[in-house]
Amino acid sequence: MINPKLLAQRIDEEWTQSIEGLLADYVRIPNKSVLFDPDWEAHGHMDRAAALLAGWASTQPIAGLTVEVLRLPGRTPVIYAEVQGTAPGRVLLYGHFDKQPEFTGWEPGLSPWEPVFRDGKLYGRGGADDGYAIFSSLLAIRLLQEQGVPHAACSILIEGSEESGSIDLPAYVEHLADRLGEPDLVVCLDAECGNYDQFWLTTSLRGNLVGTLSVEVLTEGVHSGMGTGIAASPFRLLRGLLDRLENVHNGDIALESLHVPTPAHRVAEARAAAQVLGDEVAGKLPFAEGVHPLSDDATELLINSTWKPTLTITGAEGLPALGSAGNVLLPRVAVKVSMRLPPTLDAQLAAAQVKSTLERDPPYGARVQFDINSSLGGWHAPALAPWLDQALQQASQHHFGKPCLAMGTGGSIPFIGMLAARYPKTQFLVTGVLGPKSNAHGPNEFLHLGMVRGVTACAAEILAAHGARPV
Repeated sequence: MINPKLLAQRIDEEWTQSIEGLLADYVRIPNKSVLFDPDWEAHGHMDRAAALLAGWASTQPIAGLTVEVLRLPGRTPVIYAEVQGTAPGRVLLYGHFDKQPEFTGWEPGLSPWEPVFRDGKLYGRGGADDGYAIFSSLLAIRLLQEQGVPHAACSILIEGSEESGSIDLPAYVEHLADRLGEPDLVVCLDAECGNYDQFWLTTSLRGNLVGTLSVEVLTEGVHSGMGTGIAASPFRLLRGLLDRLENVHNGDIALESLHVPTPAHRVAEARAAAQVLGDEVAGKLPFAEGVHPLSDDATELLINSTWKPTLTITGAEGLPALGSAGNVLLPRVAVKVSMRLPPTLDAQLAAAQVKSTLERDPPYGARVQFDINSSLGGWHAPALAPWLDQALQQASQHHFGKPCLAMGTGGSIPFIGMLAARYPKTQFLVTGVLGPKSNAHGPNEFLHLGMVRGVTACAAEILAAHGARPV
């Protein structure tokens, strides 16, 4: 039997005395994912980050531990560790160490690459998404061993391309196939939490379709007084093309083929989560003064953001900055389109449908092109095994004093869908520390230091329950 109080005490000691300082060093490394830094190999930041994390891992007093940094030619590195088991089965623990780019809007005194400890949080890029994963995974195993609690054989896989759609990961999964075996439990520490008061289980992830939509009318810009009324504005045509996908008045996706029914038990989960979170479902977002969310119904907002398709524009080309915008009819404009897809929707079919919808019948014969950058499927969790369901509730009560709650997540973790297809009988624990205002990918990203301690403790208890489960 594990001692929860001793476990929590030891986790707090290790995080305070050693891990927080190393995680701060990790935040300082600008190891942006390959999509945002194509010259990552020459810059060396990814290798520095891998060496820092693997260096700590290799010093852990864990019986049966091996640690290595794998580097397949032309691919971002992967940190891979193995721990011999003392109980039946195999567990795969997953995280990533590549980061999103800086973004703008950081508060005074905060920045993406300079860690700041403030009010129980560590600010900076990558601490919460997802640098903590390797620390929590190995510390959980180490502390089980300290208490003499049996655990299954564990593989720890920390990849370097998750923020680019895990483009390098399939090659490593194939490379490690014999060593990974077929895990009966996957632990993923890269997801959200509804609040910082209890343990959260992610039960679905949306897919993600990213592409560049461009509209070209002229070969060069012309005086707007001379050109307008003769040639169409490419921006107007772009607006009309986007209207083929999205209802401009309410944001609903117009293509029925991109919608799927939300399962009744996921609606019930969302309703239970909404009862606890209430206004915090919308309150976690930094709305400008006077702006309100799409609905006042917290359950509806949760379902909207986890099971419905949505569209947003994340970047643009061809639009001069305001200070440089003369009276010119622009020749070409392009936008980066990001669509979140329902968890069970076929992403490849969705991509083909969106491309066809945007490119057909171009107005005025304009040159319209939609280039697909990536198309990732989502994930819908299998039913929980009784032992895992019980362990989740017990761990949350031990370390938060409240029950574990479940809900879908609006983002994507490509690795989970990949593993679910590969291992259909596997149980999944997908959880994380990305709670209200933690703002991964945006400004002022932070790691909640109390939450990460609780998540680490819960992960340890679930590994212990897995080792003791009936087989």
